[in-house]
Amino acid sequence: MSIKTLLADRKTSTADRVTPIAHALATTPCAVSLRHITKSYNDRSAVRDLNLDIAEGEFFSMLGPSGCGKTTTLRMIGGFVDPTQGTVSLHGKDVTDLPPNRRDVNTVFQSYALFDHLSIWENVAFGLRRRGIGKADMKLRVGEMLELVQLTGRDKDKPKALSGGQRQRVALARALVNRPAVLLLDEPLAALDLKLRKAMQLELKRIQREVGITFVFVTHDQEEALTMSDRIAIISDGRLHQCGTPEDIYERPATRFVAEFIGTANLMSGTYAGTGITLPGGVPLHTGPLEGCTIGDEVSIAVRPEKIWLSDLTPDMVQTDGILKATVYGGATTTYVLEIAPGVEVSVLEQNLHSARTEERWADGERVRIGWHAEHSLAPLI
Repeated sequence: MSIKTLLADRKTSTADRVTPIAHALATTPCAVSLRHITKSYNDRSAVRDLNLDIAEGEFFSMLGPSGCGKTTTLRMIGGFVDPTQGTVSLHGKDVTDLPPNRRDVNTVFQSYALFDHLSIWENVAFGLRRRGIGKADMKLRVGEMLELVQLTGRDKDKPKALSGGQRQRVALARALVNRPAVLLLDEPLAALDLKLRKAMQLELKRIQREVGITFVFVTHDQEEALTMSDRIAIISDGRLHQCGTPEDIYERPATRFVAEFIGTANLMSGTYAGTGITLPGGVPLHTGPLEGCTIGDEVSIAVRPEKIWLSDLTPDMVQTDGILKATVYGGATTTYVLEIAPGVEVSVLEQNLHSARTEERWADGERVRIGWHAEHSLAPLI
């Protein structure tokens, strides 16, 4: 029996998984629903009036800086922390007052929490033994899980014989073998080195697609969230700033915080002048009219470094001059830092498509013309 058959009761169809998320949310049952969730400790609110709907079969990430409330939210979904107010529902059932063992969820922690004295097989089978699963079914399910996480043949080894990435896979197999409706993952890749971490991002995504279980993933690493997620909730100071697909979050940030937190954004602030912004020092930036802005408003726009051009400018672009302050060669790319107004610096990221040395292009102190298409201005931001 394949893993697809084994977990058929938890899978979404292939058609569902490739359907755009906006459509899927309207047609797929809701796996997790949070309504007005708040968690306070004495006079401090860790989570503030949070509302989220997570679709069945979705890889959903909560992303934000350390201490923003994302892990507290995850623990409230799992039943390890009681909300001060609000409700937690799993597949339409209110579970706010149920203990963790009565919720159809499992959790993978950053520490993995494996039993060093047990074999890999025994670690994965541990939860099944506690549930009284028969030997034949247990053997089948553990074998399927070890195959899924690509550890077949390592079943007799102890955790200390495995690499960090392999131990992470064992923890994942142990959590999935019980066939939870929702799997909660609390920064499970944080302890891995960079190369292994990137490899495990792809592995986690593959496994989630294989089993079709709803994954709720907590991380402070924006690249992790962008790489793996169907949708991302950006949280800061206990509040939800934006929830959307990785493309929505990156290309259309709703707030200044999101623009700065996701990727790199060149923020340019000044006074709205009707046809653009007047930067410090009276430097005009002709962006064109900005929706919702009134002349005299203080406003910020942002442009991603890779959206800015240093050559082949066209008349329809937003253009300005800058003094080159620094050139940073990064192998595949080169970053140029320019000052376009007093105290306003802009980074430009350019691919190294030519063999010419970057030093041959411009020298520090030179005046360089830059430009970008108006639709790439992330504006206005609050």
